[in-house]
Amino acid sequence: MKRNSLRLRLAVSACLLLIVLLPAIGLTLNNVFKKHLVAAIESEMSAHSYSILADTEFIDGDLLLPQQLMESRFNVIDTGLYAVVNSQLADEAEIWRSPSALNLVLSNTDFNIPAMGQRSFYPISVSNGDNNTVDSLYFVSSFSVSFSSQERDFPVTLHVISSQTQYLTSLGEFQRQLSTWLVIIAAAFITMIIGWLSWTLKPLKHLTNELKAIEQGEKESVSDVYPDELTPAVVQLNQLLQTEQQQRVRYRNALSDLAHSLKTPLATINSSPSITADIASEVTKINGIVEHQLKRAQSAGQSSWRLSIDVAPCVEKLTNAFGKIYREKDVELSVSIIEKASFRGDEADLLEILGNLIDNAFKAAASKVSVAASHDEDSLKIIISDDGCGIDEDLREQIMQRGTRADTYEQGHGIGLAIVRDIVSSYQGSIDIGTDETLGGSSFTLSFPLR
Repeated sequence: MKRNSLRLRLAVSACLLLIVLLPAIGLTLNNVFKKHLVAAIESEMSAHSYSILADTEFIDGDLLLPQQLMESRFNVIDTGLYAVVNSQLADEAEIWRSPSALNLVLSNTDFNIPAMGQRSFYPISVSNGDNNTVDSLYFVSSFSVSFSSQERDFPVTLHVISSQTQYLTSLGEFQRQLSTWLVIIAAAFITMIIGWLSWTLKPLKHLTNELKAIEQGEKESVSDVYPDELTPAVVQLNQLLQTEQQQRVRYRNALSDLAHSLKTPLATINSSPSITADIASEVTKINGIVEHQLKRAQSAGQSSWRLSIDVAPCVEKLTNAFGKIYREKDVELSVSIIEKASFRGDEADLLEILGNLIDNAFKAAASKVSVAASHDEDSLKIIISDDGCGIDEDLREQIMQRGTRADTYEQGHGIGLAIVRDIVSSYQGSIDIGTDETLGGSSFTLSFPLR
């Protein structure tokens, strides 16, 4: 896709949207899952707190804590679920811990002490004292309560401690699955973007193909089956094509009428018996100038972008004609034209160009004339060669000027090559005069852009 392509702009916009939205969606889902997971852990630890307090008795001023709890993980060492009770009467001294917490290394400073009757939930990180060991991570649910009797009150803080290992494992597994699904969604979205772009831009592609067909002479107008947004442009384009064609036809007809109206008086003057040689020469020059200018003005040039003419039939028509005209010279003709070689322009212009050059080749040839045509993606090349004496390098530029001749034959007014030059230039083409390596005579190479 080109840098200024509409398809590229839409694709980049969609990809940027994808790059922004998918990470935002992933981050949002991850945060929501993390909050729900932490909330579930907090709720579970709160339930454990109530369960432990339900099994605790306060008799005669003594607090009796259970040795075995309903939750089995409290009863087995190092299960990741622990409980510790601190008294608020003796500098937060620990007065009880569950069997699972026998190897748990925690100090009172690791805990928060909430207000009486309040609960506090928070994470803690406990260093293991070894630089090569990862710190232990826990969630703590602290609940301050007071047991009362007639003798005294006994305020305590119950700390339920849960390792974050299971939490981090669940969170990591969710993040991996989320990443996988986001990649799948991104791939599916990109596939949808490609299909969406193809479907959305299909009318523009169809319009481009139709314009190419018109440019190559395969169609004369654009079809009207397009989305509503493109219909006004298509209508205006068809009107422009039709108007341009009509104006060109009227222009050529007017020039043809002008040519006839000028040639008749000039022919009458030239045929007058009383006309002097000088006047006859000047009339001949005027006639040549008129012919040259009319040919130049009638050239379709860049206005004929809709036409495409096969080169082979034009060459065949001209070579057959000149073969008859120069029958006495017995010229051997070689024609090599690749298939589908076409000239994007007006047939009359192509015949005018080739007619002048092939005519000159037949005049200058000793016995051989060659016409070859080829094309690539960018240009059409036509080479017309002969085995004559050739053209000196000093004269090659001069003979392209009007009125300059380098031949010894008497026909013509010396304007043929100038007409060729003007028509070729009107099509943004070029003409190069050289020496044919095979035949040894002059070689005229025409080059016309195909784009």
